[in-house]
Amino acid sequence: MKGSKALLKMLEDRGVKNVFGYPGATVIPIYDEFLESDVRHILVRHEQCAAHMADGFARATGTPGVCLATSGPGTTNLVTGIATAYADSIPMIALTGQVGTSFLGAEAFQEVDSYSLMMPVTKHNFRVLDPERLPHAIYEGWEICQSGRPGPVHIDMPVDQINSDIDSDLLTKKWGVKMPTEDISGIRDAADLIRNAERPIMLIGGGVIGAGASEEVRRLAEFTNMPVVTTLMSLGAIPSDHPLNMGPLGMHGRMGALDAFQSADLIVAIGTKFSDRTYNPHTMPAPGCRVVQIDVDATQFGKSKRPSVNIQCDAKKGTLLLLDALKGYKDIHSEWDQRYAKLRKVCQCDFDYDTDPILPQRVMKEINALLDGDVIVTTDVGQNQMWAMHCLDVRRPRQFITSGSFGTMGFGLPAAIGAKVAKPDSKVLSIVGDGGLQMVIQELATSVAEDIPVTIVLLDNGWLGMVRQWQKLFWDKRYSGTKLNADPDFVKIAESYGAWGIHVDKASEIGEALKRAMDSDTTCIVDIRTDPEEDITPMILSDPKVPIVKGRCHYKV
Repeated sequence: MKGSKALLKMLEDRGVKNVFGYPGATVIPIYDEFLESDVRHILVRHEQCAAHMADGFARATGTPGVCLATSGPGTTNLVTGIATAYADSIPMIALTGQVGTSFLGAEAFQEVDSYSLMMPVTKHNFRVLDPERLPHAIYEGWEICQSGRPGPVHIDMPVDQINSDIDSDLLTKKWGVKMPTEDISGIRDAADLIRNAERPIMLIGGGVIGAGASEEVRRLAEFTNMPVVTTLMSLGAIPSDHPLNMGPLGMHGRMGALDAFQSADLIVAIGTKFSDRTYNPHTMPAPGCRVVQIDVDATQFGKSKRPSVNIQCDAKKGTLLLLDALKGYKDIHSEWDQRYAKLRKVCQCDFDYDTDPILPQRVMKEINALLDGDVIVTTDVGQNQMWAMHCLDVRRPRQFITSGSFGTMGFGLPAAIGAKVAKPDSKVLSIVGDGGLQMVIQELATSVAEDIPVTIVLLDNGWLGMVRQWQKLFWDKRYSGTKLNADPDFVKIAESYGAWGIHVDKASEIGEALKRAMDSDTTCIVDIRTDPEEDITPMILSDPKVPIVKGRCHYKV
């Protein structure tokens, strides 16, 4: 069997139905096989977006997304999207073509050392220098990208190897994959810390969703009556309206979450890496606070810089073990229960602003009115992302998809397309800014041509809003490089691609425009003109010497 055919056969056998990619000379053999395969190829307009679409697909399903690019610039264009997935522990298979083995290292046309290039941003790398090794790479790569802490796996395929014949018996051969190590010896000590804590709090991260542990974490919180703070990556792990959910912690998180977190004497951290945006000198509790940490990746231990009981296993298993070890637990912290309940009650925002220009808070209010369990929201990066994190009522895991650790502008639209491919019966909204959208606006063509309808909610303020906010608040309003002069008419651009567009200039028009767009089953840009002077607040910098910028936040205990 030809290598290119074997590749698609092995992907089919693993349930892959879609590959996001862009052709070139070294991958023509694979593209030729697509014509005879049940795997659907989705033609992107830029390779970076192939990776973002595969990423969005994986975040929506929990199963690996697959992207494909040719050698040289096709491969280098994938790097940002792969790095985005790597930073957020997203399973992905990235396939790249390569010049023939006899030309490697000879400065051939469109040659790049993709093996070395991808090493810092992937969980594992393969280069197929023997056609018999291709089945091995697919078998192990598929397992590796999902086991332990998930992440992208890259497979580089010289064109002569995928043009060669492979023994078809190798397609079903099993290779050994080293299983992640575990250490659950600290479970009893962790349970004792929880039993004796007076002010325990749970900090959950994206690993909870990645491990499918949301239900177990909710049970643990309810069983111990322990308040929960989330990170950006764990939104939806516990419904936003759950009485124990204090909301997101971090630079633009909830003040109630911050107060509760700083008051804690024990942090039960599950599937989170103590990111500097969440855990820093301005947000952390007093020195006496201790930590119980559950993580599949032992390199995450010690980042809290506190006395800690570490449990190395995935979030689901670790949480179940804690529940079992806590049998007979009794809530002994009634004063703490009353305090965090009060903090949660006080920390309630008013998003119902009827102003001209429109405020982003009102946009989020109107989106909330349309969010049900089936709607998926993706975001770009910047103020639009932080408004969504702070304001949206996210109710379930994998409903909210965003670039966390890497903060990649341009993520929102292609991730939405990937999520829609993964969940074709769900409506998908992408909340973006005019800066990030213009980095990837060509993917409107992918959405229309491939009949993958998404609704794009554009917070259009004519600026690179987040950088402008920093310049406004901390750089004496010295605005440099942040005004988006010559912004286009986004509705006309949408129409030129065969999509649809709606201009919104009044707050009273937002709800109806969003509903029409979502019900249209057509890709649509809802272009909402928002106030560039409105900052996303509170803003909590990591330096405790810099006062919290509260803006419209009236939080006061």
